[in-house]
Amino acid sequence: MPIMSNSTENKHVAVFAFPFGTHTVPLLNLVLKLSQAAPNCSFSFIGTEKSNAIHFPKPHIPINIKPYCISDGIPEGHPLANHPIEKLNFFLRTGHENLHKGIQMAEEETKQKVTCVISDAFVSSSLVVAQKLNVPWIAFWPPMSCTLSLYFYIDLIREQFLNSAGNAAFDFLPGLPNMRVEDMPQDLLFFGEKETIFSKTLVSLGKVLPQAKVVVMNFFEELDPPFFVQDVRSKLQSLLYIVPVRFPILSVADSTGCLSWLDMQGSRSVAYVSFGTVVTPPPHEIVAVAEALEESELPFLWSLKENVLGFLPTGFLERTSMSGRIVYWAPQTQVLAHDSVGVFVTHCGSNSVTESLSSGVPMICRPFFGDQGVAARVIQDLWEIGVIIEGRVFTKDGLLKSLKMIMVQEEGKKIRDNALKVKKTVEDAGRPEGQAAQDFDTLVEVISRS
Repeated sequence: MPIMSNSTENKHVAVFAFPFGTHTVPLLNLVLKLSQAAPNCSFSFIGTEKSNAIHFPKPHIPINIKPYCISDGIPEGHPLANHPIEKLNFFLRTGHENLHKGIQMAEEETKQKVTCVISDAFVSSSLVVAQKLNVPWIAFWPPMSCTLSLYFYIDLIREQFLNSAGNAAFDFLPGLPNMRVEDMPQDLLFFGEKETIFSKTLVSLGKVLPQAKVVVMNFFEELDPPFFVQDVRSKLQSLLYIVPVRFPILSVADSTGCLSWLDMQGSRSVAYVSFGTVVTPPPHEIVAVAEALEESELPFLWSLKENVLGFLPTGFLERTSMSGRIVYWAPQTQVLAHDSVGVFVTHCGSNSVTESLSSGVPMICRPFFGDQGVAARVIQDLWEIGVIIEGRVFTKDGLLKSLKMIMVQEEGKKIRDNALKVKKTVEDAGRPEGQAAQDFDTLVEVISRS
């Protein structure tokens, strides 16, 4: 890809992160790639102090990316609620005025006017900032790509919710398999007094995103149904697919011994269990997972937070010490890419799904919130590379059934084969001559002409 060093001279891009969950990582990775393609362009990465502290400073952050901290909106002295939605609502309540303070700091320090705004789509008030500055607004979509349909058909979905049971299917989302009401992000279904600032923000996206100069999809166009892509494109000014980027490309220290342990296991024999950095299953489900893993007699690697180890059945660690390994953290990208891993028991967070797709690993899905239910439905019914756990809650018998089906039984061979086909599609999508590379060039061109 050509470096547009001349055309990006004196360009200053303000980047607004959504500082919750794992949203910041894919956005920062995109900005890292843009900073390499446009080394003379300045990128001001604007987030909360807590969020920025996690990602800056690090050795792989180039000098043309600088972080700026804005308020998280939590009143001074306010007791922090355990529920993440309250923190999220505090941040969103600050509105575009808070975001504009980040712009002011960046412009004062760099002595450059902002020429373009790139924002996580969930920080929708950044559109107002871009409009006031009279610069292009580029919205970045880090959740599962297919969930974008929900926001254009929210009225129909809410009507379905009011008139049907949770397991009722509906087929009006173009190109997507029959979704169920239970798959929907619960925040989209809040009415009246139950509505929060966050739920109102989500519902507004169907009207906000068409105002973006570009919507950037953090996914592989080749895996999305053509009817879905066609329908979304018809509603937006421009839709670009950028293959998910992973930075830094550095070897990760195997501090917990995961990779060396996997080296000793058979090919495609290990069940890898992880629910990301945000989700913690309730105690009875942790017990169910442990009982199923033990009874399956499959080798397993389980990334489990230290503060919930006490929920494990008495004697479980001792009885499974030869067949399994529990760690507080795992280098997930490397784990899923390891030849020994045969199935991924997951919450279906978008980053986890992307990593599993890229490695050809089938999934057993236990969605908890947000876009995870839609991701699970697509994994099971569209790509056919995994299964949703029976009853959508971990039980010993339900997980045992899914593990045996995917890992042992002939019925699971189609799922295993499909997962490898998807891996090949992902590899092809990332080639230099692919459409994603052309879309990335287009994005650089939009920034350079702003």
